[in-house]
Amino acid sequence: MAADRDLEMEDMNLNMDRDMKGELEEEKEMREDRGGKDPLKNKKVHRIVSKWMLPEKVRRAYLERANCLPPPVFIISISLAELAVFIYYAVWKPQKQWITLDTGILESPFIYSPEKREQAWRFISYMLVHAGVQHLVGNLIMQLVLGIPLEMVHKGLRVGLVYLAGVTAGSLASSIFDPLRYLVGASGGVYALMGGYFMNVLVNFREMIPALGIVRLLIIILIILSDMGFALYRRFFVPANGSPVSFAAHIAGGFAGMSIGYTVFSCFDQALLKDPRFWIAIAAYFACVLFAVFFNIFLSPAN
Repeated sequence: MAADRDLEMEDMNLNMDRDMKGELEEEKEMREDRGGKDPLKNKKVHRIVSKWMLPEKVRRAYLERANCLPPPVFIISISLAELAVFIYYAVWKPQKQWITLDTGILESPFIYSPEKREQAWRFISYMLVHAGVQHLVGNLIMQLVLGIPLEMVHKGLRVGLVYLAGVTAGSLASSIFDPLRYLVGASGGVYALMGGYFMNVLVNFREMIPALGIVRLLIIILIILSDMGFALYRRFFVPANGSPVSFAAHIAGGFAGMSIGYTVFSCFDQALLKDPRFWIAIAAYFACVLFAVFFNIFLSPAN
């Protein structure tokens, strides 16, 4: 009898140990779910993003490791910096009106000025300054609407590479094709994101665009056309006492996106540095950069 009681007690202890281990494992899984895994709602967002940003063959790989860590810091930070600079010049500097350029912006150390091309940072920093409310809002809408989902999928390093490639290409192209004009705005970077995205859409149209997606694309195209229209107006129809602004950055940024951006965004599940297309695009890009530097030093009418 004593032996039976000992066996029963031993079985009870084993069962209690199993129950305690099971509870501990469940608590551990719950903590992991709360801390490291996205809730169902976020997964739904990732599924929607994957349909717009990726062809069907790589969506499963994205969803298996989809998370918001790190969050889209690059696009949000750039947008906040552009907004802060705009408010600074609109409120605290002698900017008489918000809808066009004025002396406050034209004297900014950020703006690209053909007379101050030796200050090399201006070839990038011009993206922080905008010609007015419409210019700023148009760029912010496009880079947030397109840039945030792109950064969710491709992360900040790749999106930042494409964006800054477009910004630099924009200023260098403006210095060649419109060498006597000022340049402001982040349109080069925005158009680089759009160029890379639309090239992927063209290649994978049936896989990347959900139902009724064509309507959304038409809305984006409408915004692009209005932004280009504003840039053309500022270039060719500015009043005689005004300061015309170059629009070449839009076109150059778009081409940078269609080359470097397309390669970067099409390599979602691949090592970018092992893709020969990336190195071909980079080589072509740097060849153009070297030509632009040579032109600015020796051939520019602004010298």
